[in-house]
Amino acid sequence: MTDATVIALAQDALWTTLMISAPILIVSLVIGMLVSIFQAMTQINEATMTFVPKILGVFAVAAFLGPWMIGTMVNYTARMLATLPTLAR
Repeated sequence: MTDATVIALAQDALWTTLMISAPILIVSLVIGMLVSIFQAMTQINEATMTFVPKILGVFAVAAFLGPWMIGTMVNYTARMLATLPTLAR
């Protein structure tokens, strides 16, 4: 196995991880920012106020994009298993 092969495998793994986690992280970030802006405007300093909207948003994104996320992980796993015989040489 060459250095280029290892780098390509690591790059593919990182790219797949980024694609799968990005929607949930972006939704969580946006909801957190909106709640923070609301808290700053109303001067409500309740730390637990951000948790419920974030949890609902993350569950909604996971329910909506779950099949795509699972499909992406299955495709990545299939690619890795398909290239395993050539990597073992």
